[in-house]
Amino acid sequence: MTRRRLTQAVRLALVALLGALSLVVVAPAASAEVDEGIGHRTTPGQSWGGRDRAYDWLGSYVVNGEHVFCVSFALKAPDSDERYEPGDELLTKWGEPLPADVAANISYLLLRYGDTQDADEAAALAHLLHSWTAAPRSAADLDPDKPFTKIGYDVDAHFAKLPKSAQDAVERLRADAEANRGPWDVTASAPEEEQIIDTPAEWSVTVTNADGKGIPGVEVTLALTDLVLAGDGGVDQRSGSDGAAAAGAPTETTGPTAEADVVGTTEGTESTEGTEDDAGNVGTPEAQQITLVTDDDGTVSLSAAPTGEQPGIVATLEAPAERPYVRDPVTADTQRVVSTGGEQTLTAEAATNAIPAPGVVKVTKVDEETGEGIAGVPLRLTAEDKSSPAVASDGGELVGDDGKPLVVTTEGTDGVVTIENLRTPQKVCVIEVRPPNGYTDAFDPENPPTACGELRPGETLELRIANVANEVPRTIPAGARTATAQAATTTGAPVGALVALGVLALAVSALVGWVARKRIVRQR
Repeated sequence: MTRRRLTQAVRLALVALLGALSLVVVAPAASAEVDEGIGHRTTPGQSWGGRDRAYDWLGSYVVNGEHVFCVSFALKAPDSDERYEPGDELLTKWGEPLPADVAANISYLLLRYGDTQDADEAAALAHLLHSWTAAPRSAADLDPDKPFTKIGYDVDAHFAKLPKSAQDAVERLRADAEANRGPWDVTASAPEEEQIIDTPAEWSVTVTNADGKGIPGVEVTLALTDLVLAGDGGVDQRSGSDGAAAAGAPTETTGPTAEADVVGTTEGTESTEGTEDDAGNVGTPEAQQITLVTDDDGTVSLSAAPTGEQPGIVATLEAPAERPYVRDPVTADTQRVVSTGGEQTLTAEAATNAIPAPGVVKVTKVDEETGEGIAGVPLRLTAEDKSSPAVASDGGELVGDDGKPLVVTTEGTDGVVTIENLRTPQKVCVIEVRPPNGYTDAFDPENPPTACGELRPGETLELRIANVANEVPRTIPAGARTATAQAATTTGAPVGALVALGVLALAVSALVGWVARKRIVRQR
């Protein structure tokens, strides 16, 4: 072979080698940097593949900054030819489906303890996951000569190597899973009584398991519509079971948010910003969010006041899924780190109607001059138009048996009548139906005494109607001009009687004179 041909062959070999290296770079094996997270090392480690190991790690792993848990001991895949893909159902190390109760336990524990910062809980969770997914089917599965793809998890040996505090955590988590695993149910409840705007009432959300038992320590996010927490923003913080405590008091919210009478613990609140109109005025936020934690009975309760006519809540929470699924399989060293998704989102909502606080009308009927009350006066209650009925707080028209606007009557020495539970806001009028005795002269049936005003939520509208009394007859002094009176009387004697009396006096005088003259004649 000539030197030129040799040089050309070397060049071709180099090109082929570089091409092979390029394939490795472009398509590497799936891998990631994995570090031990939170948990415990157990020593010595379980032997497999004919070699001893210094320790085993029971706890979380940090993969790309996230804490995850391995659910298959010393395993890259269920078998040498199979790989998990995101969304795959989690199987045992032997490629078999998980029993329903075990699957529910795993989902629950991953949901409730997957982000634990406690080393004992993390070690306990890892131990239980390995126990349920890689437990030996027989003693042969624990043969230390088996490779990592075939070796089972020595449940008893690993448990014995855990510190006592972690062993206690194993039993606690196992019992917790048995008692509280899914499926869960969530219900939201609105107050049963009629809701009044700006008047607080109790709303609640309850989380239960399949047996109807309340689940404590569950974070529930509530979106409030046409509602604000009652009071000035304070909450009654209470721990859930197993020491589940609030992460903090509610954050400051915008809008008219006030003190919350909250049963359960609070993780924080937030509210939407108010909308701004063309004039630059910012309105009240339409919704507010608050995160609470269920109490020992699985319930969160809050006192909230309606701000509009359709108050309601929407509750959202993460619940354990029926079965866990693979979320992010990662190959690292000789262990398959599988981050599982054991949760599902549940929602529930409750809503009701609310009305403004009812108003009250208080009418006083008085004498215009003395101010004294007049009882027994019938008054008709109408709308602003003085003909249609006023409206009650429940939306019904206030009418009497005759179908006409309601008639009420003043009572007592104060001449007062009160009408309650009226819809607000509305303008109403009270109209005198007929005058009381002694007040008829000034009464005009075409334009009867009337008083009107506007009812405002939760307030009392006070109206006053005064009557003018009839004029009392009286003696007119001599020379004074006589005033017109409906029942006038005449003073002095009648003219005819005076004439008759004069004639009688003349007759008597004449008779006396005749008798006297007769006596004089006799004497002569």
